[in-house]
Amino acid sequence: MGTAGLDEAGRGPVIGPMVIAIVVLSKKAAKELRSLGVRDSKELTPRRREELAPIIKELSDAYAMRVIEPKRIDEVVAKNGLNMLEAEVMADLVRELKPSFIIVDAPGRNTKKFKETLKSMLGGLKVRIRAENKADKKFVHVAAASIIAKVERDKRVARLREIAGYDFGSGYPGDQKTREFLSKVLEGFPFPKEQIRWRWATLQNIIEEKRRTRLTDFLQ
Repeated sequence: MGTAGLDEAGRGPVIGPMVIAIVVLSKKAAKELRSLGVRDSKELTPRRREELAPIIKELSDAYAMRVIEPKRIDEVVAKNGLNMLEAEVMADLVRELKPSFIIVDAPGRNTKKFKETLKSMLGGLKVRIRAENKADKKFVHVAAASIIAKVERDKRVARLREIAGYDFGSGYPGDQKTREFLSKVLEGFPFPKEQIRWRWATLQNIIEEKRRTRLTDFLQ
């Protein structure tokens, strides 16, 4: 099989899963997708991503994805770090589709280390690996994977908003709506606890702020 791109969506949020996708493209399909404006998912509107996702799937030789729930993210981050989890899931996807060449949007600055980690997890599978920072901005294969992953995560987050009956924003730490919602959850607002990354610093900071506030109120 030909060249594959791999990327993730949802690495940094405190609410919801992370999704990692792989897309295998022929040279013809890559050229066509490039002409359609396929690029880094962050540079596209949600509507355009939704329009492009089924086209990418149709034109690809193969694609696959994995959804990593917050509980697993918390468990792995506490032990080995998020980069190791990404490498593990990417290796699983590569073993499934067996492309001859993969281009990976590598987390962290040390792309060589990530490449070697990924290679070691592939065992004896013969595949050439190119790991780069911001690969989703440079290679249409990776951009396609980023779109597939982003659309899937957005769907799942939309369902979580429906369950909550509350607009908690993007789920990212810098989002004020998200922070306000987390405070409500800590106060007893009903929401699936397994959809929150409890080990994230953002949540721990909110918990600490509430603890200090209660202590101050008690002392007054």
